[in-house]
This record gives sequence, structure tokens and C-alpha cells, in this order.
Amino acid sequence: MRREGFAPPILVLTARGEEADVVRALRLGADDYVTKPFGLLELLARVDALLRRRGAPGRSDRELRFGDVVVDVAARSVQRGGETVPLTPKELDLLLALARRDGVVASRVELIREVWGYPSSVITRTIDTHVAALRRKLEPEPRSPRYILTVSRVGYRFAGD
Repeated sequence: MRREGFAPPILVLTARGEEADVVRALRLGADDYVTKPFGLLELLARVDALLRRRGAPGRSDRELRFGDVVVDVAARSVQRGGETVPLTPKELDLLLALARRDGVVASRVELIREVWGYPSSVITRTIDTHVAALRRKLEPEPRSPRYILTVSRVGYRFAGD
């Protein structure tokens, strides 16, 4: 994948715990290595660490800017035109999930799993409701959005500056 220009984080999960196996995997490009048995909390922490280190290309892990909107990711605060904009936790999580994709379309199923943790079998309009709220709060013209765009029959895409 990396030879093809893709650079996803790579976490090796295996029963092989010999030092030579670990060293070989890391030298071949793995970012982390976990041997069985492992705890779920440890695995999730390692995945979070990999994602934090990688981040989205071209986007700061600490700040997101588009138009007159500034999002302080660490403080979970949003300002538009210098004024604080109160977003609910899920609205902010949704905004960040879209922004992390850096222009790539996110399906409703992907977003419902990522932001709400629901299985993909759940059918709900909550994504659309939250997108509408984000547009009302952050877009200059909510009826003609510039940043949070609908991709018909697919999902949504973030188009920051």
C-alpha cells in the first residue's frame, strides 16, 4: 500500500511474540505490534495513539480553520467571527469526523458508526439533523452550504478552505 502512495497506520495483531518477529514487522513498515492475548482497552489505546500521530494530511490536530470559523480541537471550543458558537458534543464530533477526511465523502453509515458507535444496521436521520444544525451554526448561508456539503445518495463531504 505504501508503495502505491497510501500511508495508513499499520498495527500488527499476532500470536507471534518473538523479538525477531517484532523487529521484522517494524522494519517492514508496521507502526505498532501487539501480541495475543491483549486487552481491549490496550488495543483501543494503541489505535487512538496511531490515529493521533497520523492525523489527517494538511490538517492540524489542534486547530481547524475554515472561513471565519476556528475550532480548537483540544479545548473542544468553536468560534465564528470571534464569537463562541455552542456546539453539542455530537455536533463537534461529527464536524471533526468530516474534517478528518479532508474532502473525502463520508457515508451516513460510516458517520453513524464513527460518531455514535451504532452498528451499520441502524437506520436513522440523526446525521441529517446534526448536519442541518451545524450548517445553521457555522455556514454563512446554511441553505447554500460552502463547507459541509451533501453528496446525493451517498453522504457528506467537508470542503474547508
